[in-house]
Amino acid sequence: MNVAPARRRPATAFALLAAAVLTASCSGAPAAQPPEASEATTTATPQAPTVKITPDEGASKVSPEKKVVVAAAGAPLDNVTVEADGEQLEGKYNADKTRWVSRTALKPSTSYNVSATAGVTTATSTFTTAKPERALQVADVTPNAKGETLGVGAPIIVTFNQPVTSKATIERALEIEAEKPVDGAWRWINDTVVIYRTAKYWPAHQKVTFNANITGIKGGKGLYGVKDYTANLKIGAKQISKVDTRKKMMYVYKDGKRVQTMRISAGMATTREYTTTSGVHLTMERGSPVRMISPGRKKGDPGYYDVMINHAVRISNSGEYVHAKDNVWAQGVRNVSHGCINARPDQARWFYDNVQRGDVVDITGTDRELEWNNGWGYWQMPFSQWKKGSALNKSSKS
Repeated sequence: MNVAPARRRPATAFALLAAAVLTASCSGAPAAQPPEASEATTTATPQAPTVKITPDEGASKVSPEKKVVVAAAGAPLDNVTVEADGEQLEGKYNADKTRWVSRTALKPSTSYNVSATAGVTTATSTFTTAKPERALQVADVTPNAKGETLGVGAPIIVTFNQPVTSKATIERALEIEAEKPVDGAWRWINDTVVIYRTAKYWPAHQKVTFNANITGIKGGKGLYGVKDYTANLKIGAKQISKVDTRKKMMYVYKDGKRVQTMRISAGMATTREYTTTSGVHLTMERGSPVRMISPGRKKGDPGYYDVMINHAVRISNSGEYVHAKDNVWAQGVRNVSHGCINARPDQARWFYDNVQRGDVVDITGTDRELEWNNGWGYWQMPFSQWKKGSALNKSSKS
């Protein structure tokens, strides 16, 4: 039978097919995947730093007490600028420069522009502060006349235009800078007047600067400072006058050297009113002539007087002056005045011409003490007591 060849052909074809499949399944050739697939990597896009500014953009009626805060995440702050009316607001960074906080108060009724940069990120904000219900300003500083030279006992008397209830807050904003520093303290006389006095006399011949950094500082309910104030003061020679009412003599010392010896006549002391006050007086003002009228008396009453006096230097508010009087028969001999210190006209004029406001006139010999609040009698109060009038020494909140 010729059948075998016919059956062997399918077996040969199957064998060839199996060999082909085996070859394909065992091969390590790269044809099964892309040539570069095993070397592929994924790269992330870096995230930009973020910057947050407070107050927010467009904020209005912002309290002047509020701080400007700039915070960055993802990178340190490179630059922060806060500007208003051409002036930059001071601020401070934290240790890693991711946070900036303003250091001074904001101006009321003012538009502020803030710009901050951290890496590739820049952020801005514009906001406006609130208008205060009442505006606080320094109305006067005495003594502080233009070109004036002051004595070593001079106080610094600051008067505000509005009553201050947050006294400690305002007092912290008052600054004294002296070329020759000395301890001192503020004392509030009332809600509008605060006075600075040194513990000892100012060192002579120096410059003193008073700064009231009150802009944006809260002085009470609805009351905010709207303007800073600076006074440049000049302390001159150490001029101290010693008056002995018992000996009827006055000695003037300048920088420790006696420069004038004056025979004087003091109060007759027949009444308290006519008794010269003893204690440390300060020269307050001068005039020539000065009209002097007897207090509490009418024309025709016993002891009434109404006179014009030359070269008069005020030393208290109770009517005491050092002034000229042409009664040389009494000067150095008897006390016959109504309480003033009078001297020979030429010597009184010398004193008038050489006096500085704040010079010391130390009077002894009477039984009437000068009150600490009689004129500028502030040196009559011990400094330990004086500084108790500072709002910063009180425990109550301002």
